[in-house]
Amino acid sequence: MAASTTPHTALKEISTGLPFLLSRQPIVQRRRMVCGALALILIGCVIVSAAYGAAPIAYGDVARLLLRGVGLPIGLDLPQSDFTIVTIIRLPRILISALVGAALACSGAVMQGLFRNPLADPGLLGVGAGGSLAAVLAITSGLAAFSLWTLPASAFLGALAAAGLVYSLSVVRGRAETATLLLAGVAVNAFLGALTSALLLFSKDYNAVIAILSWLIGGLAGRGWDHLRVAAIPVLAALLITFAYSRDLNLLLTGEETAQSLGVDVPRVRLILLVLVALITGAAVSIAGGISFVGLIVPHALRLIVGPDHRVLLPASALGGAIFLTVADTAARLILQPAELQVGIVTALIGAPFFLFLLWRQKRAATFSL
Repeated sequence: MAASTTPHTALKEISTGLPFLLSRQPIVQRRRMVCGALALILIGCVIVSAAYGAAPIAYGDVARLLLRGVGLPIGLDLPQSDFTIVTIIRLPRILISALVGAALACSGAVMQGLFRNPLADPGLLGVGAGGSLAAVLAITSGLAAFSLWTLPASAFLGALAAAGLVYSLSVVRGRAETATLLLAGVAVNAFLGALTSALLLFSKDYNAVIAILSWLIGGLAGRGWDHLRVAAIPVLAALLITFAYSRDLNLLLTGEETAQSLGVDVPRVRLILLVLVALITGAAVSIAGGISFVGLIVPHALRLIVGPDHRVLLPASALGGAIFLTVADTAARLILQPAELQVGIVTALIGAPFFLFLLWRQKRAATFSL
């Protein structure tokens, strides 16, 4: 996926908006408004999602059961079976979808800021390809059967290893060059993808093939509280650290030389942000598989709505990604009920046309600028 700047993108606003991007007071109020609205939408999506399934439950009852689940003396008159369905079966999967969506969308916003292009996404680091290859190795070798955590742990380590390889290949004279990193990412993605395809092709275990395809497409079936507890800590901690670099990201969008002159240690900040993206995306891939397009379309769409300032865009992207993947996973559960689609299929069906629209929009803008 190309990541070179184009003459007509939303990110171009940065070059003439530096004073606005460095001001704080208006942004604080705007961030509260945007994030507050998105948080309310997310809560509504969680309630709606938890209400649907094989045994539908009224929205009001779901809200009361959720409050009961956090220890409030509410909804005690409702059936214990409904409480179990909502809090034990449906809620952990919903929260995992929100966590993974937030991780992928925020990582996408960071990558788009680093490369100054709204078409960049975390896949440029090879995180998805590395995680997928490690997961396939764990499945085909039989290691995944030994423990619940073997598969996600393998995927996480594979994702970080791939990101480390891409970064090390991009280092020239002690610093990572953007163009070299992109080329290294393309090459590593292709190589790891070829290895994954070869393992899939030569696997003679039908069940293993089904498990591999399920992982490669991306899905959340069977995810529970244990998966959430393990993934939540690294993802949420890395997200908070990423938010702290929002001002540096704003300055990087003005150009590396300008950012350096304004006090940003560009190589250090770039490395830290790439490590954070690898950590966040690796944790998401480790529990959800290769869910595509969330890191591309959510931050781009929100940038058109809330603007390019990362002090607003990063938390808004996290909340927007949580909303998007929660809705997509709910649709995946309900469209073919009682059968279930992989959520990665739903995000691809939505994301691919959106991506083509972005390409058409850029081509049209470039034509009119000539």
